[in-house]
Amino acid sequence: MNCVFEFEMNNLKERYEIGKVAKQANGAVLLQSGKSVLLATVVMENEPVEEDFLPLTVQYIEKSYAAGKIPGGFVKREQKPGDFETLTARIVDRAIRPLFPKGFLNPVVITVMVLSADEESDLQVLALNAASAALYVSDIPIRTAVAGLRVAKIDGKIVINPKLSELSESTLDLYLAGTKEDLMMIEMRSIGSYESEVIPPVAADPMMDPALAEEVVLVKKPNALSEEELAQIILEGKEALKVSCGEYEKYFIEAAKEMQKVEIKPEEIDPDIWVYVEEFYKDEIYEAINKMAKSERAEGLKEIALKIASDETAQKEGWELETILKVVDKYKRKIVRHMVLKEKRRADGRGLKDVRPISIETNILPSAHGSCLFTRGQTQALVVCTIGEKSSAQMYELLTSSGPEYEHFMVHYNFPPFSVGEARPIGAPGRRELGHGNLAKRALEPVLDVPDDKTIRLVSEILESNGSSSMATVCGGALALRAANIELADLVAGVAMGLVVEDGEYAILTDIMGLEDFDGDMDFKVAGTKDGITALQMDIKLGGIDPRILKEALLQAKEAREEILKIMEEAEKEIKINEENLPSTETVTVHPSKIAQIIGQAGKTIKEIIEKFEVSIDIERDKGKVKVTGKNRPKVVAACEHILNIAKKEEESFPKFKEHEVVKGRVKRIANFGAFVELPGGVDGLIHISKLSDGRVNRVEDVVREGDEVEVEVLSQKGHKIELALKRVF
Repeated sequence: MNCVFEFEMNNLKERYEIGKVAKQANGAVLLQSGKSVLLATVVMENEPVEEDFLPLTVQYIEKSYAAGKIPGGFVKREQKPGDFETLTARIVDRAIRPLFPKGFLNPVVITVMVLSADEESDLQVLALNAASAALYVSDIPIRTAVAGLRVAKIDGKIVINPKLSELSESTLDLYLAGTKEDLMMIEMRSIGSYESEVIPPVAADPMMDPALAEEVVLVKKPNALSEEELAQIILEGKEALKVSCGEYEKYFIEAAKEMQKVEIKPEEIDPDIWVYVEEFYKDEIYEAINKMAKSERAEGLKEIALKIASDETAQKEGWELETILKVVDKYKRKIVRHMVLKEKRRADGRGLKDVRPISIETNILPSAHGSCLFTRGQTQALVVCTIGEKSSAQMYELLTSSGPEYEHFMVHYNFPPFSVGEARPIGAPGRRELGHGNLAKRALEPVLDVPDDKTIRLVSEILESNGSSSMATVCGGALALRAANIELADLVAGVAMGLVVEDGEYAILTDIMGLEDFDGDMDFKVAGTKDGITALQMDIKLGGIDPRILKEALLQAKEAREEILKIMEEAEKEIKINEENLPSTETVTVHPSKIAQIIGQAGKTIKEIIEKFEVSIDIERDKGKVKVTGKNRPKVVAACEHILNIAKKEEESFPKFKEHEVVKGRVKRIANFGAFVELPGGVDGLIHISKLSDGRVNRVEDVVREGDEVEVEVLSQKGHKIELALKRVF
């Protein structure tokens, strides 16, 4: 049965076609919005896996033909997914995964393919909506729609599902995913705005008119949202999601297939083993939990399970090691949550709002441009900053872009296995690494204004991990930038929050460790300045969150952030810049007429400067700008002084004429507005067309031609600008 449904909600037009294509999949839809067309399919294996986890795979694939393009590079077909594809697949996965009940063990693969794309479509919103629709109308026993939407703030007004061109004018980028009842996922970043400002030259020619040296540039202004404002905007978005999901469920049910019977494997906990563990191993599990507070490794629990399995009672009862492990793990979870909810303390002895001890060292790498070793508890990030030229930017291309784009600020996050004590070789970055790096970048970008001629790369090496390594990357990243002498509008800090909810009680945890992330109900990362939030990421495991709890969590995160920022500010004061390592750029402004002397005959002078001072030089002739770049700042400064001396020397030797002085010259060039005359000393003056004759002159060529010898009167001389009047032609 072929069904078509059209919706226009929350500033988004969508057309769903069901039953037309990919009929052998369990569920498939074609979604069209504007000129964008996406195909989403869902396929499920009939046999469950043995392992106790949900085997869900989400793929988001962009086809180059969707935008009338052929893939670049040697191989002319789509290769491995790009960062945008990987991050989009991760968004869809995080939003849909909570819909599956615990014990659902059949492998499921969701594939979203972009078949057509236009420049205004938000493909991340459409990808989630298409994937959710395909799952809803399939025969997989899930009948809950989840939807995505984006919220912007443009000129102070909230706009839901803006066009991509409108998003570029926004100071907020908020992505929400949820069902009719609950929020499932939140991603947010603030976007810096730009204001015009008049900037004087770095080193202007003292003989030049200052007005000529001024430049109007766009200066970045950071935007950070207050906790109260963000909570209110999220609440408005939640209501919009409720409308969308309600409409989807109302109409999609007509096209939904009859549901298969899928065995949901119940969570079986052997009551005898539970009693045995509680009676004889409770204290040992408490001790193991204390060890887990210092590491993400669970070796202590494995040792306890092995010990139980070797007991005489276990041998007689025939208890299997796998079953014992499950019971021990569940008992550990019970203890962790009981401590938090009832005792208001945590496995490492902290209170619910306490931040782990923090230590910070900067510029510990002698040859790096900037570095920071940020340690918080048992989480440690070494963040290194490198400053490169504009040409070092990462080139990428999106389906919705008209051509290649360039990333001039990069954050690369690495999570080697040794950081959690695992004996595995280091592999290629996965979705987790890309996601954490992207979060850190979104947190830092609003306070950073990368110079037009520079590229900045941050690399975060996680050396030790027990929760919140992405937020350690944010803190270490901000200080690594400052250690490289890069200006920031403000320092940015991040903290990971957690939530435990049970039997009507709840507790919000500050600065969670791996143990609390695993056994908690929410993973909530907040980064920002002292003025507000710059980036946020939330994954809700329990199927939704009360807006009141959300606001409380945001405010509790603010307290922790302010505490961390104070420590970071003290560390910033101790930074010693590696001046000898840093590439330096200086710009001197001279009169455009002096550029020829700086270049020299056949480029001889400028080549000598480049070789002598080991610099590179870029020149804007029309503006008289000379940009000098090098790895050694003293040499860059010396090169600038040398260039100014050349310009000054040329100025001193420039011929001076008295007012009304009569001299001879030769017409060098004719223009519509007058004639340029070469005067004694090799300088040029201008006879305006109105000064060629006492009467009206229609064409300059009617009076003088190139090469004519003439006698002229000097009317005025201002610097290099000489105005003349024609006396006679020889």
